[in-house]
Amino acid sequence: MRPSKNSQNCVCRSDSGFTLLEMLVVLVIIGLVASLVGPQLLGRVDSSRVTAADTQIRMLKGALDTLRLDVGRYPTAEEGLALLMTAPSDERTRRKWQGPYLAEAVPLDPWGTEYRYKLKNSTNVVLYSFGADGKPEGEGIDADVGFLDSNSP
Repeated sequence: MRPSKNSQNCVCRSDSGFTLLEMLVVLVIIGLVASLVGPQLLGRVDSSRVTAADTQIRMLKGALDTLRLDVGRYPTAEEGLALLMTAPSDERTRRKWQGPYLAEAVPLDPWGTEYRYKLKNSTNVVLYSFGADGKPEGEGIDADVGFLDSNSP
């Protein structure tokens, strides 16, 4: 098809883009959504730390149980959780030690503090974290997590 002789050559200009007002409206909407969703997501972070602490404690308890099967006893309070990674100094116990019992170093709890360990008796250990506040007892995310004894702290 041929253009007709009467057609005019026009330069069409397209103004594409956003105006300042449209950008401000979008930013306000994003701010509103963030203010509604943000607190819920931050609450999930705290509860996921409690879950992570519980999982780490169960992993440590499993490693302690394996150590007990090999050596015949749990670590003393002086040896602590370090015995999971380092062979004991006692020659008789060292021969039975089959460690290390963890793939990596003994982890800190999700709040950056060491897990507490006590030997309750020859067949039971107390292994726990004080939770988010780092203090004994507490409620919610501040509650102690782990295998606790009524006299733990």
